[in-house]
Amino acid sequence: MNLNAATLDALAVHLETAERQARDVVKITDEHPQMDWEDAYAIQDRIRALKLARGSRLTGLKMGLTSFAKMKQMGVEAPIWGFLVDDYVRPDGGAIEMGTLIHPKVEAEIAFVTKAPLRGPGCHIGDVLAATDFVLPAVEVIDSRYRDFRFDLKSVIADNCSSARYVTGGVARPAEELDLRALGIVIEKNGEVIATGAGAAVLGHPAASVAMLANMLGERGQELPAGTFIMTGGATEAYAVERGDSVVVRYQGLGSVSMRFV
Repeated sequence: MNLNAATLDALAVHLETAERQARDVVKITDEHPQMDWEDAYAIQDRIRALKLARGSRLTGLKMGLTSFAKMKQMGVEAPIWGFLVDDYVRPDGGAIEMGTLIHPKVEAEIAFVTKAPLRGPGCHIGDVLAATDFVLPAVEVIDSRYRDFRFDLKSVIADNCSSARYVTGGVARPAEELDLRALGIVIEKNGEVIATGAGAAVLGHPAASVAMLANMLGERGQELPAGTFIMTGGATEAYAVERGDSVVVRYQGLGSVSMRFV
């Protein structure tokens, strides 16, 4: 860790305030090029503490940049992870207020809910599937606090991986009832298909994303408890939305998720 505690605290307040005020900022490594990976996650941890102290409730975890399309789009080479809170939740078919966001984008994801704990190192797809209670469709609305969505990997980790809103819907089903690798996804915006994808776009299998998360947490001496909700990362690139847009994402065997941007 290269940054001192006071600097980490200040950067957490800086980013969390930018999120609450829907105000963009330059990436923090511009002023702190010496920031390392441990610093980045330490800032994220402090942002979570700020939100929980304000009364937010932790609702799950998320993986980011888990598809090759997303990695290419953002110019990075490794997945990352962040946290989810109840402030981010919006109902299926509901409205998402653009005035509370900076430059939102949507991405389609397959979410897992565990029935048994998972801990790394050495966690693999088989462990994840055995520990999964059910899977369900989800749409994440990401909204980087960095100007023009320009960031490096350390800066976006500190910014809680661009977390902003998410919507779940459709139907929940046991993982063994589905071919998650081949599960097809279609994104529609204003009635037009803008993207298609499949579960295999997420690290070859979405359960591999959960296994990677368990292994990353294991390096920190942590585990995924039973009952954890995990978003596995976008199966396609993220697509920008504007006020007035309507988005529907359809998932093979899992129904659909929709939202309006107002």
